[in-house]
Amino acid sequence: MNDILDELQWRGSVALTTDEAALREALASGPITAYCGFDPTAPSLHFGNLVQLIVLRRLQRAGHRVICLVGGSTGLIGDPKPTSERVLKTKDEAAANVARIKDLVRPFLDFDGTDPACEHPAILVNNLDWTEPMSALDFLRDIGKHFRVNQMIRKEAVARRLDSQEGISYTEFSYQLLQALDFLELFRAHGCTLQTGGSDQWGNLTAGVDLIHRVEGVGVHALATPLLTDASGSKFGKSEGNAIWLSADMTSPYALYQYFLNVEDASVVALLRVFTDLDREEIADFERQVEQEPFRRTAQKELASFITTLAHGAAATAKVQAASEAIFGKGDVGALDADTWRDASAELPHGEVSVGASVTDALVATGLAESRNGARRLVAEGGVSVNNVKVADPETVLAAEDFLHGYAVLLRRGRKAQAAARLAG
Repeated sequence: MNDILDELQWRGSVALTTDEAALREALASGPITAYCGFDPTAPSLHFGNLVQLIVLRRLQRAGHRVICLVGGSTGLIGDPKPTSERVLKTKDEAAANVARIKDLVRPFLDFDGTDPACEHPAILVNNLDWTEPMSALDFLRDIGKHFRVNQMIRKEAVARRLDSQEGISYTEFSYQLLQALDFLELFRAHGCTLQTGGSDQWGNLTAGVDLIHRVEGVGVHALATPLLTDASGSKFGKSEGNAIWLSADMTSPYALYQYFLNVEDASVVALLRVFTDLDREEIADFERQVEQEPFRRTAQKELASFITTLAHGAAATAKVQAASEAIFGKGDVGALDADTWRDASAELPHGEVSVGASVTDALVATGLAESRNGARRLVAEGGVSVNNVKVADPETVLAAEDFLHGYAVLLRRGRKAQAAARLAG
């Protein structure tokens, strides 16, 4: 087995481990079985889950067995937030989210044994399968008796909630017992000896390690990934207040691609290490390009292409790359299909106009010009184009065919300002 722990550390994917020396020895003498859980708190996985999926992917491709757990039961309880009580999902909502998440994880791992880079197919499980049949009395006697409340209340999220005016419900307080039960069940059923998760989950990860030690008398492992932040310390995975989702109907492939395409130079090399399969020499080459030719954004393009392809496939990536070139370069915007154009134009500043409106009116409506006089001046100076065709007359009107796919017109002011004039009504 290759030394996957060294690989994960070099890639910046290790923040904490329970016993690094023991984990290194276990991984080196493997294969071992590792798991990560994903709760159905939303209809999609998000950027933070992507970090964990990549860790599982690396472990699988290093020859280890991996289990992807979807939390049909833990999702009904909710991991305690540091600030407030979660709004509980209904059983139907949680079940619907579980079904969607099961589909979302499939592109990242080999579940069918068809990938020659993977020796062992991944396993997909739902923790509702073993918690739902368990009675409350059995849970309290067989699991609860191994936990000490004085230790539980030291967990960071629990401690913060206990110090708040709102406090914490017994429901959320019990979450770490349920997650620990998952690790115990997977240890018994599959020989699983490693759980991975984010560093904010460390208390829950170690709860499972402690439970297995008390019940089975053996040592198992936990590995936590660091929180990814940009150069200013802000958390990655947010775009104008909205989460970056892996589901195409919540964050389009185009929006996903653009998010990573716009990553700052100071962060892109670190993200290439975390997410892509590039080796050390290739990473070093991209680092050199960022330093010497940052305007080419080759590292950002590689990052955006890799993640979009992994999540949505090569065909989707080709479409969004064509859209990006058409909107921000000199490509043929008219050649974009309807769905790609809608997704792409949704990410642009926009305003509504009608067929027959002048280019002057459209520039004002979309915010590319502050006034009609300013819009006329821009056109007269040769700085305005409609669907990448330069306009010379400020009173040029927008015909029905200018609204691509009956939806919107691409307006450009100068080289770097674009907007979508959407068809009113």
